[in-house]
Amino acid sequence: MAASTWHAIVRRAKRLAVEALPSDISSIVLTAGRAGRQVLKAKGATMGSVTTVGKCYLCSSTFSKSSMTKHLQACQRANQGPEQGKGRGRVKRLFHLVVEGRGLPQYWLHVEVPASATLAELDDFLRDTWVECCGHLSAFTIGGVHYLDDPAYADEKTMRASLGKVLDVGTVFDYEYDFGSTTELRLRVLGEREGAARGRSIEVLARNDAPTIACDECGKPATQICSQCSWEGKGWLCDSCAAEHECGDEMLLPVVNSPRVGVCGYTGETL
Repeated sequence: MAASTWHAIVRRAKRLAVEALPSDISSIVLTAGRAGRQVLKAKGATMGSVTTVGKCYLCSSTFSKSSMTKHLQACQRANQGPEQGKGRGRVKRLFHLVVEGRGLPQYWLHVEVPASATLAELDDFLRDTWVECCGHLSAFTIGGVHYLDDPAYADEKTMRASLGKVLDVGTVFDYEYDFGSTTELRLRVLGEREGAARGRSIEVLARNDAPTIACDECGKPATQICSQCSWEGKGWLCDSCAAEHECGDEMLLPVVNSPRVGVCGYTGETL
């Protein structure tokens, strides 16, 4: 059986099972099934209310999440220069995307990507930067259509589609990685311009600074998380407390700057 066929069967089975439950129970099932969000659930209210900051990769300055979009618009203009697009490669149509953890907005990225790039290339970038751990399946959902590496059903299409064919300024779409312990991302097209791409086909323009998460035992900054305890919304540990944690070293994962922190075997970006 093809991997995408199995994904479609599981996705439909989960949907039917949840819809068959009373509304109050189904909401619990949906929340519990999204392990990527549940890891930070206990601290989500506190962290979500804090203004996060991040670094502009064009000028190395620090700005709040809410100010970063406006800054990047000005910073890109300042960094283009009169030679932009002349003798430095073909001028391309470029999309400005903002990506954040769905339910975990303290994790965010601003990226610039050619409209000619495919969803598969964007998938590779997201895997390398934020989510890849064990080669799990993934999918984009754009306008109700699911895009997979190997589509099997009528409502599924291939990730070989170029971004320029499926996205426009203002488009909001979703990404899922791992259909068991799912990490969900929300993406939005903030704008587009014409210019020469700088090096990599997908360029990071800005990224959040790693959130400081307190150790559940002593309050010091957490450096590790217990993947077992995380199912209960806890398990954040400093090095000292991790050494005495009852679940053992084999359950510990490093605290990393990603919405997949503490999930499955994720230990950080592979770029």
